[in-house]
Amino acid sequence: MATFTRARVERFTSLAVGAGSIALGVHSLLTAFGSTDELPQWRTILMVVVFVPLAAMIVGCIVGRAVRETAGVFAVAYPLALLAWPLAVVGTPTSPSEGPWIWLLLNVATVAAVLSFPLPLQLVWTVMVPVEYGIVRWAQFDFAPDAAAPVGLDVLYAIILGAVLLTLDRVYRAVATDVDEARAEAVASYAAAAAADAAERERIAVAALMHDSVLAALIAAERAETPRERALAVAMAREALTRLANTEQDAGEGPDAPVSVHELIERLQRAAQEVGVDLQVQRSLTDEAVTVPGRVGRALVLAATQAVANAVEHAASVGLVVTVDDGAQRGGIRITVRDAGTGFDLGAVPDDRLGIRASIYARVAAVGGRAHVSPTDEGTSVVLEWEPLP
Repeated sequence: MATFTRARVERFTSLAVGAGSIALGVHSLLTAFGSTDELPQWRTILMVVVFVPLAAMIVGCIVGRAVRETAGVFAVAYPLALLAWPLAVVGTPTSPSEGPWIWLLLNVATVAAVLSFPLPLQLVWTVMVPVEYGIVRWAQFDFAPDAAAPVGLDVLYAIILGAVLLTLDRVYRAVATDVDEARAEAVASYAAAAAADAAERERIAVAALMHDSVLAALIAAERAETPRERALAVAMAREALTRLANTEQDAGEGPDAPVSVHELIERLQRAAQEVGVDLQVQRSLTDEAVTVPGRVGRALVLAATQAVANAVEHAASVGLVVTVDDGAQRGGIRITVRDAGTGFDLGAVPDDRLGIRASIYARVAAVGGRAHVSPTDEGTSVVLEWEPLP
C-alpha cells in the first residue's frame, strides 16, 4: 500500500520538531552558559552529552535524513544526563520554581521518543522522563515538603504537554494512513473500471470486426454468382483475414493525427467500392478546413460504410444518398446515409444481429459521437454526428 500522505506527515512533523528544538536548544544553551548550579567540569560534560545529540537530531530533522536514529540517541542521552545531574550540582538551588537549563529540553526528549520509538516506549518516555526529572530535582532540596508542589507542577505540566504532543502525532499518522488507504482503494477501483471499459471496448471492436469483415465476406461468398462478385468476395475475405491476424496489434486503427473531411469522404468512397457501390457523396460544408481526430474519422467511416452496406443488402441501393455537412456545432461533422427502401422495425432486430448495435451505435459512441437510425416505410435514414468538446 502506498504511504505518500503518511510520509508527508512524517516529514512535516520532523521539520516542526527541528524548528522547535532549535528555539528551545538555543534558549537552553544560553542558560547553561550562565548557570552556577553545576560544577564547571560537570557542566561541560552534561552540555556535551545533551547538546551534541540535540544538534545531530536537529540536523537530521531539517535535512530529512537519519531522523529516527539521531532522535533515538537524544532520547536516550537526555535521561542519562538527568541521572548524572545530582553529581553535578553544587549545594541547594535557591528556588524550586526556577528550573535549571536542562528542564527546558524535557519535552524535546519526549518528542524525540515519538520520532524514534514504537508506541509502548513512547508512552513510557512521556511519563518516565518527567518523573525522573521530578525525582532528581526534588532530591536537590533534600525532598523538602515545600519543594514538592512546584516540582510536582513542573512534572505534571511536562507529562500533559508530552501526552498532547504524542496524541497529535498519533492522530495525524492515523489520518494519513486512512487517506493512503482511501487513495489506494480509489486507484484500485479506477483500475478495475478502466479494465472493464477496455474489455467492453475490445468486445465491441471484435464484434464489429466479425460483422463488418468476417460475416460480410461469408455472405458475399455465399451470394457470389458472377466472376466480379467472386473476385469481390475473395478481396473481402483477404481483408477479413488480415484484420483478424492483426487484431492484437490494433492494426488499421491508425494514428490519431487530425484528418480533413475531404480525406474522410475519399475513405468512405473507397470503402463503398469494396461493397460494390460507386458512391458519390454530397457535401454541404461551411468550413472546408474542418478536421477530426484520426480515431474519430475511422469510426465514422466504418459506421457509414456499414450503413451503406445495409442499404445495399436490404434496400438494393434504391435511393441511396450520402451527405456530409458541418453538423449543429462549428468544428463538428455529420454524415447522413439515406435510402428509399421499405424500411424495417428497429425494435424487432434480433439481439445477435450486430450490424446496427456494434458496427454503428457502439462504434460511434466509443469515440464520443452519436448515431441515429430512423427506419420508415419510405426508407431508412442513418445520421452519424461528432462534435468537439467545448
